[in-house]
Order: sequence, then structure tokens, then C-alpha cells
Amino acid sequence: MRARIYRPAKTAMQSGRAKIEGWVLEFEPEDAATPDPLMGWNGSADTDRQVRLRFATAEDAVAYAERNGHDYDVVAPKDRKFRPKNYAENFSSRRRQPWTH
Repeated sequence: MRARIYRPAKTAMQSGRAKIEGWVLEFEPEDAATPDPLMGWNGSADTDRQVRLRFATAEDAVAYAERNGHDYDVVAPKDRKFRPKNYAENFSSRRRQPWTH
């Protein structure tokens, strides 16, 4: 069974960086989802795709995967580029375009 270990990105509904400090281990689906003939809902016999394990560090997640014999891929998180801004930059002489309302 193959697992993916990654750090989740913040959701679009979040303005801050809270609750994203952990790491997640997810199993990759082994078979395709098929629609139910009666209701039309997607279903699968693979119940491992529903499992999401959370860990404090990537090393804990890797240790869990190795201890249980799972193959895994660690996806490195992308660092965000933060450029500090302040109100005075609106009136800076180095602006490309003049500041307007």
C-alpha cells in the first residue's frame, strides 16, 4: 500500500496560518471509484482512501509508515514568499504606477 505524507496548505477560508502546522499521511486509492447503479453515487471497495492520519512531525509520519510496512512519498511543503508592506509604500516615489483611490 502506498502512502503520501505532506503538510496541508491553508484553506481559502483561512486568513491566518493556524491549524496547518501538522503533517498528514494519506493512502493512495488502489482501485477506481465506480458509480452505484441504483443511486449513482461513487463508491469503492477500498476503505483506506478514507483514512487521514495526522502527525506532529514528518519524522513521526515516516516512522509510522515504515513500522507498518507502507511505501511512502514525502512531499516537501512550499514556503510562501512574504513581502512585508506598510502604509507608507502607497506614497513611495519608487512606485511603478501612481497611487489612486
